[in-house]
Amino acid sequence: MSFQMRRITLGVAFLTALFLTIAIACGPSAEPAASSETSPAAPATAPAAAADQPAATAPSADTKANRTDGTSSEQPTAAPDQQAAADPTATSAPSRPQTVPIQSAEDIPTIEGIDAWLNTEMELQIAQLAAEGKVVLVDFWTYTCINCIRTLPYLRDWWAQYEDDGLVILGIHTPEFEFEKDYQNVADAIETHSVGWPVAQDNNMTTWRNFENRYWPAKYLYNVRGEMIYSHFGEGAYAETEERIRNALVEAGADLSDDPFNAPQDQARDPAFQSARQSGRAAVTPELYAGWHRNFLTARAGRPPYVAQQEYFDAILNAEDRTEHTVATIEVMVPQDIQPHAMYFQGQWSVEPERIRHARKTENLEDYLALNYAAKSVNAVLTSDSGEPYRVIMTVDGAMMTPENAGEDVQWDENGVSYILVDEPRMYALVDNPQYLHESILTMRSDSDDFGLFAFTFGVYAEGP
Repeated sequence: MSFQMRRITLGVAFLTALFLTIAIACGPSAEPAASSETSPAAPATAPAAAADQPAATAPSADTKANRTDGTSSEQPTAAPDQQAAADPTATSAPSRPQTVPIQSAEDIPTIEGIDAWLNTEMELQIAQLAAEGKVVLVDFWTYTCINCIRTLPYLRDWWAQYEDDGLVILGIHTPEFEFEKDYQNVADAIETHSVGWPVAQDNNMTTWRNFENRYWPAKYLYNVRGEMIYSHFGEGAYAETEERIRNALVEAGADLSDDPFNAPQDQARDPAFQSARQSGRAAVTPELYAGWHRNFLTARAGRPPYVAQQEYFDAILNAEDRTEHTVATIEVMVPQDIQPHAMYFQGQWSVEPERIRHARKTENLEDYLALNYAAKSVNAVLTSDSGEPYRVIMTVDGAMMTPENAGEDVQWDENGVSYILVDEPRMYALVDNPQYLHESILTMRSDSDDFGLFAFTFGVYAEGP
């Protein structure tokens, strides 16, 4: 082993030990667990910081496997400080029972450590609601989580249909990123997504831990005796979940005879993706995180990191007095041949724990990021430190975007330049292709030094993000 490799390996070991100490303090962080027949190609030259890493053996690495058959976009997001020690790249996803043994009323987790309640004037507890004859559906979510966003239409339907019959939905908002702890950000998201049921801000993960929860989104159903009778993690199984809700309401005395059960359908996958899957070419880029915390945790798990440039890792490894808050600036170039399923950066960028940020103001859009992805839709979590809006110019395969392939947040100026306007911290819909693409290169450019990227997510549904 060369001196350089030994130095880098020791640096990763240091950071690994650091993560084991600060996992809880850093807050929940990971990507959706996934299963697949194939794995994405690693960068042509794997970053040394990601090389020679042991498999994950302790609960501090990402549990979202870098799998690419499309199921990654549908599986729940898992918090790394609570992941299973099993190989995260195994074909089967982490154990996620759709039903659970009935949990007695004496074991009802307490909702506590709440920073604020929204959509209610009082604090709520499952035991008290059950004593009042209510059926309670607890939903763990966070507002930039694509998996959570996809479940909200179903929750809205259940709330509208069954609230008068005795259903109470309790939203537990446990943040994945630091900015998701902000009360106004959560309040704005609740308004944007028409969330009408009570929501508790669980910023310190106290209630999350009381439930021994591991995923966003996660649903737990309680009957009027205070027993947990059903749970589901991730997207899908909407018909089964609604049927369980209806059964619990009928048992509680609700009359649903005039309210027929129209079983909701899970979201349909794109036909082109289905065809590619049958031919064995159904790669889908997994969720990609831009912050160095997750990149090093992923490297520790023995998987390709989300950023494919060695300079990114060297900047953290070479930083003096490294802590969980270390920030470092890099100047990098995008290579001619960019490999799939990884991010590349051009110019000056600030490598930060949860994100990467454009590190200077420019005038000619000379700095950019590039991504070779496989999906039908692409989304990104973006913020602005100053609070001032900024433009990010978007191109796909070297051309400006069109209404045919643009996500709902894309706009065009008078010259036909496609861009998004980042004016609040949230998830932005960037790309919505007419059909699934096995390979396409997305570039994003901005002159603003507020340009901050947290994560990319991808979808293969016929409709929606």
